[in-house]
Amino acid sequence: MGCQLSDPEINDLVDLILKDYEDDRTVNKIDICNQPNKEAITEIVDKLMNILFPGYYSGKVYKIYSLKNNMSAAIEDAVFHIKKQVSIVLKYTDKNDELSEQEFDEKAKEITLSFMRKIPEIRAILETDIEAAYEGDPAADSKDEIVFSYPGFYAISVYRIAHELSLLKVPIIPRMMTEHAHSITGIDIHPGATIGKFFFIDHGTGIVIGETTIIGEHVKIYQGVTLGGISTSGGQRLHGKKRHPTIGNNVTIYSGASILGGETVIGDNVVVGGNTFIINSVEKGTRVSAKKQELKFKSNE
Repeated sequence: MGCQLSDPEINDLVDLILKDYEDDRTVNKIDICNQPNKEAITEIVDKLMNILFPGYYSGKVYKIYSLKNNMSAAIEDAVFHIKKQVSIVLKYTDKNDELSEQEFDEKAKEITLSFMRKIPEIRAILETDIEAAYEGDPAADSKDEIVFSYPGFYAISVYRIAHELSLLKVPIIPRMMTEHAHSITGIDIHPGATIGKFFFIDHGTGIVIGETTIIGEHVKIYQGVTLGGISTSGGQRLHGKKRHPTIGNNVTIYSGASILGGETVIGDNVVVGGNTFIINSVEKGTRVSAKKQELKFKSNE
């Protein structure tokens, strides 16, 4: 028992660490009532997936009731929690410095209702993404399989949600949502990216799509693709500037390709081969491939 810490030793440690909380460093935010809750945001994603795909994500408790009753309860629940978290994060925006608590609450309500009214549009776009996955993957036995099990489709679904919140100028929450999807799927899509209909991510692990990326319609991307910036050495001076590529319509990008730079434009109907590195624009209808590597074989005998 001689290895136990004494009360004075414990008290000294507590005092030491509490004193370290007293300055204004970023790591010292301890006002838990005025910070977004990561667990709550994750739960909101789950609630919204239930609304987007009734029958796929609904909890067992809902299934004994009618669809209207199910969705009425789910929508009301989602609205309450979204509004609560939006009200908190609005305080992170300088433009809102002078708003009262009542004004924060009213603005959060307006944003939440505007977002929820977009649900039918989000669902319509996701239907095209399901179609793209089904038509683009011969391994898919059904569209249900895509919704239930494809990590690429899950990442796209969360992105579609987060992107609408981003368009409504909601800080922090959209990125928390897409990073949640990133942690599950290995697919990193910034909520600020603009992505057209019929988008298909095949396999998906290791994909990165940067904030200012623009992607057209009927685009197919394989695992390990990066749509990124050439350099981030400019730091915050680059904030808000076009740093990531533009991808046209009917483009296929194979695994391991890196397409970088805000001025890089990949034209319509381009096929980008695996393990390519592109920092210049590519004209429409082009096939891009890396020079075949020379393989050497040496006997172990």
